[in-house]
Amino acid sequence: MNTFFLTCAALGSVILVAQLVLGFFGADHHGGDHDGSTHDSATDGLQLFSARTLSAAVAFFGIGALGVQTLRVPTPLAVVAGLALGTAAMFGVALMMRSMLKFEYDGSINIERAIGASATVYIPIPASEQGSGKVTLTLQGRTVEYQAVTSEGQPLATGTAVLIVEVRNDDTVEVVPLPSLDGVL
Repeated sequence: MNTFFLTCAALGSVILVAQLVLGFFGADHHGGDHDGSTHDSATDGLQLFSARTLSAAVAFFGIGALGVQTLRVPTPLAVVAGLALGTAAMFGVALMMRSMLKFEYDGSINIERAIGASATVYIPIPASEQGSGKVTLTLQGRTVEYQAVTSEGQPLATGTAVLIVEVRNDDTVEVVPLPSLDGVL
């Protein structure tokens, strides 16, 4: 039985070390979404049946059972101890991977999320789409600046509160003035 435990420990350890080395060189793959979405894989739950968690379970099963058996404990009890340690390792690795995946965040600003947001005119915007000005707004937790046009018949002056109603391209939005609350209380 010692040979079986030793084989499990060696096999699981070799796979874990191989994954560590491949990860160091950027050749690992953790199976998350790679479609560019803002999907938060850190909240999907525990991935208990990945190569990392299973190899950790096998390695720690072998190490735990082998270690307990050196204390001259009966083999069935060593198997139970190995299973317990392997299960704990599997959950531990899954929890660590979920924690590390929280650091994988795509910080790209998605201009489409600006629709419906309020902004402030930074550089005056000419009337009737006769040119562009600029607006600033907070988007995805960042202050950003975009080119802006308006179809309104009046130009929009610096400091005017506006609402973004359309995205024209990757750097230009269409805005309308927000109603003024002056004198309304």
